[in-house]
Amino acid sequence: MPLLFDSQVTPSARRSRPRSPLLCFSHLRWDFVLQRPQHLMSRFNAVYDVTFWEEPLAPEEGVPVGLELRACARTGVTIATPRLPEAVQGDAREASVRDLLDGYVKTLTGELVTWYYTPMMLPFSRHLESRSLVYDCMDELANFKFAPPELLGLEAELLARADVVFTGGYSLYEAKQERHRNIHPFPSSVDRAHFEQARGGVIEPGDQAGLQGPILGFYGVVDERMDLGLLDAIARERPQWQLVIVGPVVKIDEAELPRRPNIHYLGGKTYAELPAYLAGWDVALMPFAINESTRFISPTKTPEYLAGGKPVVSTPITDVIRHYGDLQGVKIADSPQAFIAACDQALALDPHGPWLTEVDRMLAELSWDRTFRDMDNLIAAAGSRQADVPQSLGSTLTAPAVMPSSRRKPFDYLVVGAGFAGSVLAERLAAGSNKKVLVVDRRPHIGGNAYDHKDAAGVLIHKYGPHIFHTNSQDIADYLGQFTKWRPYEHRVLASARDKLLPIPINRTTLNELYGLSLKDEAEAEAFLKSRAEPTDQIRTSEDVVVAAVGRELYELFFQGYTRKQWGIDPSGLDKAVTARIPTRTGTDDRYFGDKHQIMPRDGYTAMFNRMLDHPNIDLLLSTGYAEVMDEIEAGHIVYTGPVDEYFGYRFGKLPYRSLRFEHRNLELERFQPVAVVNYPDPQLPYTRITEYKHLTGQDHPSTSISYEYPSADGDPYYPIPRPENQALYKKYEALADANPNVTFVGRLATYRYYNMDQVVGQALAAFRKLERRRRTQAAAPPAIWTEAAE
Repeated sequence: MPLLFDSQVTPSARRSRPRSPLLCFSHLRWDFVLQRPQHLMSRFNAVYDVTFWEEPLAPEEGVPVGLELRACARTGVTIATPRLPEAVQGDAREASVRDLLDGYVKTLTGELVTWYYTPMMLPFSRHLESRSLVYDCMDELANFKFAPPELLGLEAELLARADVVFTGGYSLYEAKQERHRNIHPFPSSVDRAHFEQARGGVIEPGDQAGLQGPILGFYGVVDERMDLGLLDAIARERPQWQLVIVGPVVKIDEAELPRRPNIHYLGGKTYAELPAYLAGWDVALMPFAINESTRFISPTKTPEYLAGGKPVVSTPITDVIRHYGDLQGVKIADSPQAFIAACDQALALDPHGPWLTEVDRMLAELSWDRTFRDMDNLIAAAGSRQADVPQSLGSTLTAPAVMPSSRRKPFDYLVVGAGFAGSVLAERLAAGSNKKVLVVDRRPHIGGNAYDHKDAAGVLIHKYGPHIFHTNSQDIADYLGQFTKWRPYEHRVLASARDKLLPIPINRTTLNELYGLSLKDEAEAEAFLKSRAEPTDQIRTSEDVVVAAVGRELYELFFQGYTRKQWGIDPSGLDKAVTARIPTRTGTDDRYFGDKHQIMPRDGYTAMFNRMLDHPNIDLLLSTGYAEVMDEIEAGHIVYTGPVDEYFGYRFGKLPYRSLRFEHRNLELERFQPVAVVNYPDPQLPYTRITEYKHLTGQDHPSTSISYEYPSADGDPYYPIPRPENQALYKKYEALADANPNVTFVGRLATYRYYNMDQVVGQALAAFRKLERRRRTQAAAPPAIWTEAAE
């Protein structure tokens, strides 16, 4: 067996304290860059005997072959480095490392905990018996440059063996969550006290102190994740700016780095030195490339820069947008021109302005100590569950073990659906009532039909057609405003009729352009419409509503064909509520809505939902039907936002819905149409409308994306069909729902009603208040006193 030896070791390096050993396998070296592994293992060393196992190195002169052990002077963590000749490769190298590992493990006392940062160390360690196996997936290593091809297969094995899985951010959690039942997101945290030194009282290092002009800096590893073209463009366009890059260059050729007089590569620095460099910067940069290697990253430097009191400019990294995009001190930009403009805005911020107060408020909840405590509790729980497994089954089980029903994972609420209704209720129950909530959705994303995303061209689109937010409720606007900044947007719609694009709803401009009139005021427009209206004694249908208001010609031109396509039914067979929602105006107001608040989420709906569901009391399972988890969880109450007939197994038959199909296209044009939505009432055309999304989002992009909307009888349910017989059928399901006190039915599908988005939010908030009243009433009720006679 190869030799174990100590190098630069104090007696504490081979500790014999009566604590459990924790063996951490890492692809990052302890002395490389102080990152997540060092932060966490330093803290875990307070409750475990931590050994940090590194990848092998060749022996240095005077250093024998074997296992080098040394103690970190600052933390006491033992660093174990196999020293093997370069000539030992392949199976022989793996066998040598396994022998070194086995020899070292024999010196440890207590039940072992194993912790992996890389699946690549599984082949020589998979035989170890441990009380808990932890996989801390801090990055999607398979997406990194030079990733070994066997990594994915080994990760699948590691996930199967792990008792608990942590991820380095929420995006990575969302990508992995379906692969493990005990997985938890832990985004990057911050040592605030260390980086707050940059706010004053430190001496700027000599290799930076002499630079003249605004300093924009980056520290970290310089590798394939950095957008070198962006860095070059900034330096070229702003020669008066000094760009300081602190950190080692790895996996890329230094010859590829852009070289300009105002770019300064200062090399790697110690963790202790970073605040001094940060102190001299005016803006902190995160010029990451948007590629597979950055798809799931949650950069630790974001909170570190902010703790140092520096505004941050970043490319659109998902987890940066998710956690920090609402801060005034964080700018997000997706092109060189936009990035430079964002840097200008960051430079204009008052270094001691209110944006810094906002930052400090946000950072108050972040610390590596808190992350350590939460992780430690989860590891202890995972170990306890494993101890409960009968020994006779231990050899046949792979973690995570399937626990008996008596140990099903407990939640206070199961929320079915991650659209508006489900997300609002989940947030309120988690944040407002401090309850544990599991949200499940059969789709692979949150947001329901309001989900938006960037298409292949980079244009933000609404996957399920245009969603325009409008409300008269200040309370609803304020509630959602906690999770998004708003962009003012007044929706306008044109209808294609007689080779013209005319405003809809019908107004005075519509009439003048359609008929070549010159109606001057509302009185003249009202008189014109009155001359064409065909009043009826009783208005029952959608046709009655329109014909009575504007006459048959305008009805047939703008409404009949569109409504037939939309609903698959002539308006004469539809409830009057369908067209009653569309006003007829005698003025020239061409806005589609008249609400007090006409606004759009600045960063999109998905970003808003991400923030809404970003709460430690909320667990989220996507691509999962609620029936799939019912045997694995214990939920005190269900909030159901899906189709009510489906919940009851279609006992009385299916409720009729209308569906939609979308054909999305990207065009190499700046603009395709003058407004966001153009309606096509012509019954000869199969689609009802075309939407151009840049009008809705305000996105600046050289191309544009549109969608054609095709109504359909088949597909996901979108619109309850408003006919009397359908309402009668729903009433049967409503009676079943009312008889289920442990299930709250909320939302369009669960209550078989067409609601605007703000109405769904209002309904969800009302449902929360009702649940909260019931909870408080139950909590205040005196306990029942049982007597022998009562029994």
